[in-house]
Amino acid sequence: MACDTGAKPITQKEEIINNSEIIEKKEIKMSSSLVLRKAPEFKMEAYDAKTGHYTEVNSEDYKGKWHVVCFYPADFTFVCPTEIAAMNAKYDEFQELGVEILAVSTDTKFSHKRFVETEPILKGLKLTIGADPTGEVSRDFGVMIEEQGVALRGRFLINPEGTVVAQEVQAPMVGRNVHEFLRQVRAWQHAEKTGEVCPAGWTPGKKTLPVNTDTEQMTGRVGDYITIEEIMS
Repeated sequence: MACDTGAKPITQKEEIINNSEIIEKKEIKMSSSLVLRKAPEFKMEAYDAKTGHYTEVNSEDYKGKWHVVCFYPADFTFVCPTEIAAMNAKYDEFQELGVEILAVSTDTKFSHKRFVETEPILKGLKLTIGADPTGEVSRDFGVMIEEQGVALRGRFLINPEGTVVAQEVQAPMVGRNVHEFLRQVRAWQHAEKTGEVCPAGWTPGKKTLPVNTDTEQMTGRVGDYITIEEIMS
């Protein structure tokens, strides 16, 4: 089961392709990065924990908004509720940044409802959880573990134009850091608003690199603008 210990490699599948009269075997690999590509469109049933009612979510609902689609392996597991609770704890901060959050797993909307109602750490949950029992959406985002019927931990930050600007995908045993994700959101919003770029570990108030005005002078001279001490502070 996903969330068990150990990171076992995923076996690649093979399919038979009949092209004219040539029959060959082709290895099916997981999708490549979605970064700088348009996010896949989707439509799913869902459970809205804020209202306590079933609903439907559509990629069109998020058009023109910053949003994150956050896949997790399964309801009633172990690491998963800690991640969901952590995102929920920062829900108001995401809202202040204009960021909508959609959690997704391959469980049904009925499972989501029961999961939220019975797991103590999810008390007061405000998030919407999409139901992807066929794995279609997980597959489109490239995070489906076919052998297990669940998704990897995949988190995709999508800008108002519908472009994926950041993604994080990892095996199920280790949870993700919501503080680091919030930092990335703030950095991306600042970069897109100003045209400046954000150095490693950037947080609001720290130096950016003004490549929008000094690109020629900065080339090969980044150390004249910022020190490693400033970056690591």
